[in-house]
Amino acid sequence: MPKAETFQDLSLNPSSGREDLWRWLYTALRGAILDGRLKPGARMPSARSLGKQYSLSRGTVVAAFNQLQAEGYTRTEVGSGTYVAAVVPDGFLSATHKPAALAHPASKAALSKRAKNFLKGVEVTPASRSIGKAFRTYEPAIDLIPVDLWARVASRVLRRAAGYQPLRRAIAGYVGASRGVHCSPEQIVVTSGAQQALDLIGRFLLAPGDRVWMEDPGYFGALQTLRATGARIVPVPVDADGINVKAGCRVAPKAKLAYVTPANQFPMGVTMSAERRLELLSWAARANAWVIEDEYDAEYRYFGHPVAALQTLDSSGCVIYVGTFTKMLFNALRLGFMVLPERLVEAFTAARSFVDRHPPTLDQAILAEFITEGHFGLHLRRMRQTYAERIEVLKTVADKHLSGLLDVVHAGAGIRTLGWLETGKLDQDAAKQARKLGLEVEPLSMFTMKYPQPPVLILGFAGCNPAELRRGVAVLATALSSR
Repeated sequence: MPKAETFQDLSLNPSSGREDLWRWLYTALRGAILDGRLKPGARMPSARSLGKQYSLSRGTVVAAFNQLQAEGYTRTEVGSGTYVAAVVPDGFLSATHKPAALAHPASKAALSKRAKNFLKGVEVTPASRSIGKAFRTYEPAIDLIPVDLWARVASRVLRRAAGYQPLRRAIAGYVGASRGVHCSPEQIVVTSGAQQALDLIGRFLLAPGDRVWMEDPGYFGALQTLRATGARIVPVPVDADGINVKAGCRVAPKAKLAYVTPANQFPMGVTMSAERRLELLSWAARANAWVIEDEYDAEYRYFGHPVAALQTLDSSGCVIYVGTFTKMLFNALRLGFMVLPERLVEAFTAARSFVDRHPPTLDQAILAEFITEGHFGLHLRRMRQTYAERIEVLKTVADKHLSGLLDVVHAGAGIRTLGWLETGKLDQDAAKQARKLGLEVEPLSMFTMKYPQPPVLILGFAGCNPAELRRGVAVLATALSSR
């Protein structure tokens, strides 16, 4: 039996006090695994002994261990203990045992020719620091604006207005604390939803004919947006570990970009394993390719904590992190954001200013304060609890009333789940029957491109109260029982 690893020589730096202790321990242990101080197969110490060594509660250590296991860095054997998983293949290790995926030189992936032509001669106009300057062509008589009247009207709408920069600071703090994303406020560009972010990325990083890896099955909105740039979409199969990087390398090793949803793959719901994450980043560094990490609902995880972002492992500057507040708050709030590698900030800021300047300032101001005052974090915690209860209701009722018709998965994350058809029907036909009875279900096949999947229905549960879920299951049973 492998001997428990000795942690005396790991040199885990004490917590800075700016983060939760479980997150500090998780980050420190993950770093030790990735840089080879904790070898694959090494047995982890007990939560009690590790807690005693670093003056941590057992709950803190268990939370860190659970997160490492959820992300694939460790494995647990019943009756034996917890071990470091072989997440770093031999090919990723250098002579010093440091994973190459975490030590790549700066990426040479570049803007598209279209973007370079667009940006020729473009100068971003700085904020005005004077009024009435001679011959300024873009400014009205600012000194004659009825400021006092405007302020009185505005005060009825918003008691205290925050600006664009406060929102970027709030987002940087949120993604840093919640997802482990490394960024400054200057690396964040606020967009009118995630779709606009994908559009900007496609237009400024892709040229017609460039190949793009797309998860298959995958998000149809991203597919259409990236295809509209003239790019050649390359479907790459998804399995239990996420996008199959080796398959992508076989069909398009020199692709320009890869679009992935690693925290909660859409629509299959799998989490990209640690090994796949390292493989993907290694490929991107070799190919000088970009990676879009779309975290559309990563906050909604019902077992343990949200997994760390892929961006946290990126040392070459190839990952563009895309987020949205639509799924986390409400659909009418069309606000999203990108976390850009530093070398893209200037170009994308210029590009963003030519699209529609910026989303509505009032929405940005409200959201900034909503985050900084702690309301956003509280809302997410409440929603996690609510959605966890709703998937439990759906699973329980489905097991009782859909037995032999549909095997509903107990989702561990997200706002939707899968139901595997057991009737022999095609999922398009089953979805059509359900829609005739007033239900809104989607067949998995509508999100596939090249690689077929078994017949599956996609069921949303987050927006339905328990009574509606029970009613929906009863109606779905009728639909699936009909010929």
